[in-house]
Amino acid sequence: MNGDCSSDMDSDDTRVGIIDEEVVCPEEFLPTFEAIEGPILTKANQVEYNSKPDSLFFDDGVRSIDFILVYDDEAKKVSERKDAIVKRKTRREYFEASLMKMGLELEATSSVLNDNLIFVKVHVPWEVQCIYAEVLHIKVPIEIDNNPPRPSVWNCFHCITKYFKPDEDLIKKETDYFTAPFQKNRRDCFYIGDKDHFFTPSMKSRMAYYILCRAPYELSERVKRFGITKLLSGGVYKAAYPLHDCRFNVKSREESCPNERFLLFKEWAHPKNFYKIQPLDLIRRYYGEKTGIYFAWLGFYTFMLALAAVVGLSCFIYGYRTQETNTWSKEVCDPEIGGKLVMCPQCDLCHYWMLNSTCDTSKTLTIFDNFGSLVFAVFMSIWVTVFLEFWKRYQAELEYEWDTVEFLEQGEPPRPEYEAKCIYERTNPVTGVKETVPYTACGRCLRLSIGIGTVLFWIMLILVSIVAVIVYRLAVFLSLSIKLKDAGNLKNLEPIKEYVTPQMATSVTAGIISFVVIMILNMVYERVAIWITDYELPRTRTDYENSLTLKMFLFQFVNYYSSCFYIAFVKGKIVGYPGKSVYLLGKYRNEECDPGGCLIELTTQLAIIMGGKAIWNNIQEVLLPWVKNLISRYCNRSTSQKGELPRWEQDFHLQPNIKLGLFYEYLEMVIQFGFVTLFVASFPLAPVLALINNLFEIRIDAWKITTQFRRIVPEKAQDIGAWQPILQGIAILAVATNAMIIAFTSDMIPRLVYYWSFSLYEGYSDHTMKGYINSSLAYFNTSDFSGTALNPPIERLSNVTICRYRDFRFPPGHPREYEYNMHYWHVIAAKMAFIIVVEHIVYFTKFILNYVIPDVPYTIKERIKREKYLTQVLLHETNLKRGTKRLKPVMDGFSTHMEAKKDNEIEMSEY
Repeated sequence: MNGDCSSDMDSDDTRVGIIDEEVVCPEEFLPTFEAIEGPILTKANQVEYNSKPDSLFFDDGVRSIDFILVYDDEAKKVSERKDAIVKRKTRREYFEASLMKMGLELEATSSVLNDNLIFVKVHVPWEVQCIYAEVLHIKVPIEIDNNPPRPSVWNCFHCITKYFKPDEDLIKKETDYFTAPFQKNRRDCFYIGDKDHFFTPSMKSRMAYYILCRAPYELSERVKRFGITKLLSGGVYKAAYPLHDCRFNVKSREESCPNERFLLFKEWAHPKNFYKIQPLDLIRRYYGEKTGIYFAWLGFYTFMLALAAVVGLSCFIYGYRTQETNTWSKEVCDPEIGGKLVMCPQCDLCHYWMLNSTCDTSKTLTIFDNFGSLVFAVFMSIWVTVFLEFWKRYQAELEYEWDTVEFLEQGEPPRPEYEAKCIYERTNPVTGVKETVPYTACGRCLRLSIGIGTVLFWIMLILVSIVAVIVYRLAVFLSLSIKLKDAGNLKNLEPIKEYVTPQMATSVTAGIISFVVIMILNMVYERVAIWITDYELPRTRTDYENSLTLKMFLFQFVNYYSSCFYIAFVKGKIVGYPGKSVYLLGKYRNEECDPGGCLIELTTQLAIIMGGKAIWNNIQEVLLPWVKNLISRYCNRSTSQKGELPRWEQDFHLQPNIKLGLFYEYLEMVIQFGFVTLFVASFPLAPVLALINNLFEIRIDAWKITTQFRRIVPEKAQDIGAWQPILQGIAILAVATNAMIIAFTSDMIPRLVYYWSFSLYEGYSDHTMKGYINSSLAYFNTSDFSGTALNPPIERLSNVTICRYRDFRFPPGHPREYEYNMHYWHVIAAKMAFIIVVEHIVYFTKFILNYVIPDVPYTIKERIKREKYLTQVLLHETNLKRGTKRLKPVMDGFSTHMEAKKDNEIEMSEY
């Protein structure tokens, strides 16, 4: 039993379709582990359903149900091979015997609907709770905190804010306690009232799951295989989950039931509560700290988005109201100006075109490309810093209130998958104690190198797909430029034909294709990233999620944002001029921007990706689980004639939780955060769309986990993990990207240079934007087209001798014809100066804000110190009492001995 662990696998396992768990010695991780001796295994007691559908207890009505296991009864299976059935049954029976040997209590009940299904109820007794509460460092009350809470500023507006809070009569405020990590041998120190309710149901579910993940299920030739995870994968069990305490829309008929699920639905998950503050304490109590911290972050992010949305909407309204009075847009639409400017062809097979044909596009562009966008970009750079700093403060408050301040310092338990591979010995650099690890230093380097190489390969694959989309854009633009010139080709597009231009059609279709490619690559890479992270074997659950988070975000960053970076900083920047164009792959002429710039295309791309992503996610998160549950309820209703199902069977028919459910929720929101901050200079409505989406997202996520899915296994979490540095990295990058969008993608800087400088050179007596369009377009002699086009020239109008194109170059006939003129270098200097000045001002402001706003509020620091002091005092007093109690018999005996000796001396003296 105490021999070395090995990773040998039975040859039968593959043959019968059983997925083997790796090997582990549970004695090191389970304090209550005892080896099973003898061939006879203890089995769970089988009872009949007691017709109490709302019961959360064993058949005796006393022991609570802390976890549920579900399996198919092998005795009633006839379609499977006998050896596979025997293997599953043997493993399950050994596993359940191991659980009972470690102190858990089990009770089995047959399904009401399906006689083949067996539900095993798991109970963690009080003594076992005390042991594993200490193992998991669960903090519990030691004394009521009688210090009055610090009054909030919002109390002054209680008459208004009360309408935005959950009903306090239903969801009562929890009592504040000073807490400390539970210690079994000092249980007298803790504020234990009722043993049955001292540890919450979510805490007991954590303890049960910890044991289930580490209990062995097979022993052969000194090899132990363990864990509920692999038993689920191998089909030994169909499901394992903690129970919801009641139905989501009906209160339980059991008087002892807290009906927390019903309260969560009524005051949180119901769509009518979209404007209400979330009951975070109840969410944390029911689902655990990890789920609570996610909804706290999402709610805080949404709250902060409200200010950004108001400012962004104001900038949009400003742009909309000024589009009819915008000088340069009016010149584009003016028949006497834009109607007389003949533009050079934008591809080798394209015709000349008139500038005023882009009138509608130029008007739309003025909505987004104006002075308000510059102000909003600077505002958002400051906003993101304020958001992150105040989130850290709010997070520190939650850490204290939810007792997770020292969670990571106390030592998070290793993952079972990590424990299973521990075969190499090393000396712990901190404690100096011998310990086992799953790999050597070289092995760890090899695993990390393979992971990094795989991630880089997939990022290169994304870049290849981007090049493919670029080639598509060039080819389609070439084709549409020819076809859309023929009015006959637009008969079927009569309502929108005036808006259909080659640039717009290419941008929209390319945006849709980019979105489809993004979603396909996402689904494939997701599996690859999980496989890489599993191979790396991170030690703890937090390490695992942080490693996976980094891999997934690097991929998603390139996948989602690459097309936007291309449009913003590459497209239209390296095109040459009409007589000397630049070609991609020696065949396709590089894309040119519209005379108004590429900003409108960037805006279109952002709108497509943000909108498409929101729609797709809602279909996945809401529609699919709802349809599946609807089908399940219909099937069960049509076959059941046996009354209402018990609580555990109702939960079984809900959707199972995804292993990394919250990870995908975080990823979705962080990608959105990137769109809101990185490219906000081109799309001021991004915060508005994000705010609307998030108001629904909070309630959709709440509705989903409360009504459509089984109860989440509660997990501890101190913060949002690796997402925090990722958000900070995005915030730093956002300053540079927005400054560069203003400088290189929009026409803001060229217009300002013209207004303050070159307008006076054009002969105007005062600073003005009149004449800007003419000034921003260079001249080209059409006779220089001869022999310069790669493709055979097509027939063009012979009476056009001069055409215009968007650039600052000397005109034909000049000694330096087609070279950059002084206007160009003025604009480049102004752009570089703008980037440097804006970045330095914003970064300096961010630094000041970061320094001025402390990460942890002063009051929280004081309360943490107070709690530590009180804990030390109470534990010290307990030790003194215990020492006094132990010494009392000794002292009493010593006193009796001294009295007897004294009496003896008196008698001797008298004698």
